[in-house]
Amino acid sequence: MRTASTKPVLAVVAVLGVAGCSSGDPGTAYPVQTAASSASQQAKAADLPPRPADLPIAGTDPCTLIGQAQLDALSVSSVPREAADPADGPTCVLDATKTEPFRSFHLRVVGADLQEWLTGARRKNSMTTEPTSVEEYPALKHYRASGTPSDCEVLVGVANGRTLAAQAFAVTSGAFSRPQLCDLAIQAAGLAVQGLKARS
Repeated sequence: MRTASTKPVLAVVAVLGVAGCSSGDPGTAYPVQTAASSASQQAKAADLPPRPADLPIAGTDPCTLIGQAQLDALSVSSVPREAADPADGPTCVLDATKTEPFRSFHLRVVGADLQEWLTGARRKNSMTTEPTSVEEYPALKHYRASGTPSDCEVLVGVANGRTLAAQAFAVTSGAFSRPQLCDLAIQAAGLAVQGLKARS
C-alpha cells in the first residue's frame, strides 16, 4: 500500500520539476515566467504613457525617416542602407565610423504591438525592459543586462500593432556604457519619430 501511494506523488514531483524551465533559445534554459514577474511586467505596461495618436508607419522604408540633418546629429558617416537580411521587418543600417568610438544604428519597422515585449510572445526572461517615452510616445529600453555592453534597443509604440525599433551598437568594443548606448538609441528613435510626425 505504501509503495503504491508513493509512485503518483513521485510522478507529480517529476512533472513539476520538468515544467520548471523553458527554453528561450536552443540549448539555453530560462526559468518559466512566475506570477511575480508577470505582475512586474504588467506594472511596467501600466507605467507607459498613452499614445498621443497613431503614426502612419505601415509599409515605410525606415531609411526615409532620417534626413541629412538627423544623420549629422547622429554623426552618421555612411549612406543609409537597407539591411542585407532583415529578420524582423524593414531595417535601415546607419554607420558612425568616421571618428572613434565607432558605433552603428539599426532602424526597424516591426509589425507587432509594444506590449508584446512586456507580456506577449516577444518577452524574453534573458532581456531587461524599462518603460520610457520617446517624443511623448510609449517606449521601452530593451537590453541584456549581463556581460559587456554591446547594444541597446529602444522600442517605440507608434501605432496599434506597429513598433519602431532603434538599436545602437558599439562597434568599438568596450567604448560605451549601457546607459550611453541606450541614450544613443533613444536619440535615433526620437529623430525617426520626428520623421514620422512630419509625414502625418
